[in-house]
Amino acid sequence: MAEEVTKSIYDITVKDMNGNDVNLSTYSGKVLLIVNVASKCGLTHSNYKEMNVLYEKYKDKGFEILAFPCNQFAGQEPGSNEEIKEVACTMFKAEFPIFDKIEVNGKNAAPLYKFLKTQKGGIFGDGIKWNFTKFLVAKDGKVVERYAPTTSPLKIEKDIQKQLEA
Repeated sequence: MAEEVTKSIYDITVKDMNGNDVNLSTYSGKVLLIVNVASKCGLTHSNYKEMNVLYEKYKDKGFEILAFPCNQFAGQEPGSNEEIKEVACTMFKAEFPIFDKIEVNGKNAAPLYKFLKTQKGGIFGDGIKWNFTKFLVAKDGKVVERYAPTTSPLKIEKDIQKQLEA
């Protein structure tokens, strides 16, 4: 059986923190920043802080951040969904959606990440290198840009504005 070809991010269904299916078509027409997150990474504090700033500023203008916890990098997201929610929502005050923990690399990589990587490969091949790799998705569901883990979310703001105005 051949793997079905995903044409758009809106063909993909993911799970929320409670295990419920969420079809990404729910976000059709919005500009998305998709990020693989971790609670215990050196980049965690600054990324959550800056993503909150962007979210607060643009959430009413058609912008959404989708965070996917992942434990594939130095075991920096070892907790359960409840523990992850505690860190993200209580400690870091994240209001944007945080989904079920997934894998972003390897044979068990989530379909969403397989799709993102085929759309925008990284400098060193397609694999996700670390926590907080960011993908910017246009309103039509096409991946427009991929950013390194060390790229600060606020540095992406101009690109987000450009997509919101498109």
